Amino acid sequence: MKNRVKVLRAEHNLTQADLANAVQVSRQTINAIEKEKFDPSLILAFKLSEYFSTKIEDMFNYQS
Repeated sequence: MKNRVKVLRAEHNLTQADLANAVQVSRQTINAIEKEKFDPSLILAFKLSEYFSTKIEDMFNYQS
């Protein structure tokens, strides 16, 4: 799944560790999401979109 997590994190001047702490996951999880090696759970996707005050569909884009 394509996502804008890395872009949004950079726009907010956050490290992966900062974002991981904010949404209560490991830094490795954020890294894997950014590299599109891991799709977040629905709950985590909502936490990320809420943290960045953006719509979930603006953060994540499913491409088959």
